[in-house]
Amino acid sequence: MKEKKRFAILGSTGSIGTQALEVIAEHADLFEAYALTAGHNVELLIEQARRFKPEIAVIADEALYPQLREALHDMPIKVYAGADAIAQVVEAAPIDMVLTAMMGYAGLYPTIRAIKAGKAIALANKETLVVAGGLVTRLALEHRVPIIPVDSEHSAIFQCLAGENNSPVEKVILTASGGPFRTFTAEALKHVTKADALKHPNWKMGAKITIDSASMMNKGFEVIEAKWLFGVTPEQVEVVVHPQSIVHSMIQFCDGAIKAQLGLPNMKLPIQYAFTFPQRLPGSDPKPELRHYAVLTFEQPDREKFPLLDFAFAAIRQGGNMPCILNAANEVAVDAFLHDRVAFTEMPHLIARTMERCAFVATPAYDDYVATDAEARRIAREFLH
Repeated sequence: MKEKKRFAILGSTGSIGTQALEVIAEHADLFEAYALTAGHNVELLIEQARRFKPEIAVIADEALYPQLREALHDMPIKVYAGADAIAQVVEAAPIDMVLTAMMGYAGLYPTIRAIKAGKAIALANKETLVVAGGLVTRLALEHRVPIIPVDSEHSAIFQCLAGENNSPVEKVILTASGGPFRTFTAEALKHVTKADALKHPNWKMGAKITIDSASMMNKGFEVIEAKWLFGVTPEQVEVVVHPQSIVHSMIQFCDGAIKAQLGLPNMKLPIQYAFTFPQRLPGSDPKPELRHYAVLTFEQPDREKFPLLDFAFAAIRQGGNMPCILNAANEVAVDAFLHDRVAFTEMPHLIARTMERCAFVATPAYDDYVATDAEARRIAREFLH
């Protein structure tokens, strides 16, 4: 009997994590959830642990540990709490692959620990490469660890490159839905609410990434990710708005050929592809019928209305710890917007001022990223008062 592939799901209660568990359930003969971790959603983590019976369950919020322990006391599941426990769990010998689906900067340290432990990475936490792409990719090479992207756009590029035998890539073309405010005027954007911003036209995602999509910061982060994942320069990355969200991204080769990956706006396909690469398995979700998509359109993003896209290009061109500053300031800005402390159009100003004020480090080590993240958050929060 073939041994099952064992996964640690970091962020099992989020949008990516729950869909990853659906994939595991659909292929229970091949996959096993060995470790599940969550931030604060202890009720769902308990439900998942009782259903999937992992070896380990971890809640990041230590105050919720007694509730988790009590709820699982009758099961042979090891229960832990705290960020350090999450970072230690990924090193467990039986784990074959770690899905990093935690939100934000918190995903960086456990991803580094997993790479150093020689675990294959299914990367859904884009901030890991945004903050410390140089360090993470260097460690992956050193430890011979594959990083397989789960983001739909980077999975699309990854799939387009499969079988190309290092054919020279001229351009990476990232598609963006344009979010809920694509057709809004600059004046209308001044008055949008968080409820407006959370109504994504095509995708069902967590609150933070949905706001990033509305501001196009999400696409900016993907530009930075693309540099590290595929070894391209910022000049080789183009962003196009594709409102139908059927073409997930494209590659233009040196001969002018463009190769695209198409699919419905559903994350289960890229999750499953990361789990099974280089093979493909049948999927249970609906498949696209092209007769339903007679018109696929592409347009240029409005960089005046959505300046955060250019902030990301500027940050990756400057390099060093600037993308880390950008990410930290954005996390503070999004949190403030979700708590009605800043307007949607004020977020870029907050981020720009933080990028100007924070100390620049040209060749950062891990400790520099930690210090930069803390400093940028402190500065951004000061601007909120």
